[in-house]
Amino acid sequence: MDEVRLRPASLADYVGQRRLKRKLEVYLGAARDRGEALDHVLLYGPPGLGKTTLAHIIAAELGVGIRVTSGPAIEKPGDLAAILTNSLEPGDVLFIDEIHRLGRVAEEHLYPAMEDFKIDIVLGQGPAARSIRLELPRFTLVGATTRPGLITGPLRSRFGIIEHLDYYSDADLAQSVTVDARELGYGLSAEAALEIGRRSRGTMRIAKRLLRRVRDYAQMAGEEAIDASRAKLALDALDIDDAGLDRRDRAILGALVERFAGGPVGLDTLATAVSEDRATLEEVYEPFLIQRGLLVRTPRGRMATPATYHHLGLSAPPSQAAPLFSGEPESRA
Repeated sequence: MDEVRLRPASLADYVGQRRLKRKLEVYLGAARDRGEALDHVLLYGPPGLGKTTLAHIIAAELGVGIRVTSGPAIEKPGDLAAILTNSLEPGDVLFIDEIHRLGRVAEEHLYPAMEDFKIDIVLGQGPAARSIRLELPRFTLVGATTRPGLITGPLRSRFGIIEHLDYYSDADLAQSVTVDARELGYGLSAEAALEIGRRSRGTMRIAKRLLRRVRDYAQMAGEEAIDASRAKLALDALDIDDAGLDRRDRAILGALVERFAGGPVGLDTLATAVSEDRATLEEVYEPFLIQRGLLVRTPRGRMATPATYHHLGLSAPPSQAAPLFSGEPESRA
């Protein structure tokens, strides 16, 4: 699969996240020199920034194996015990994606495994049940989450390395897709790479996905190299504009401006107007629109900004009828 094949295998090949890379080089080098397992690592940030890739790189740099699972897959202590006792060798990496969704009972059994490398297992049922403590190999837990606020304090405190992943610059994304295009057997001009990077919302996963789709358009056109013109035509066909907004993003902004005079409008009302689920609107679309300065959250509801009107090719009103902030709670209606 292209997505796995294009995943960088070492820190040297990993593009972007320079601050984090410099730290990891120190942590990994020190752990190798001591011949010890790396401290447990918690990586957090928006989806698509490379948390899973970094977990694989950590294992590769240490020269150890990696076992991959996810928080929702570990509901009971038995699920956790099976993973820890059957598949881990000394120094191995256990990667738990979306670790904030780990079952609470299973999480409590994870504490001694992280601290003392031991786990308690209950054998039998009822009055005859007994608990035994098993020794575990020293391993490195790498947890990834998009919702760090949902991770409990006791679990967070057991990670020795806690790092945030930032959005990527257009230049970093362009550099990455240039390398990926070479792996796919396609030439990619610098201008085309930057065009893809600019429309990728600062997210590496999106950049790689857009490259594959642009490659499809080039292939069907019988072209073996992708220039800026081909990239623009393909991205326009995908309904992704120069700022990285897709059709749903523009529908949300259009409803806010045209139906609600730029706001303020409650989240539920806006979600209904665009036939979208409230949680999807709040967690998937809003963060990028807010980051781009195209939407603001206020106590009274969501509001457009002058940049919103400019992006939609409309004239912004001279002023909003209501102040951006007030003491009134946001309307849900």
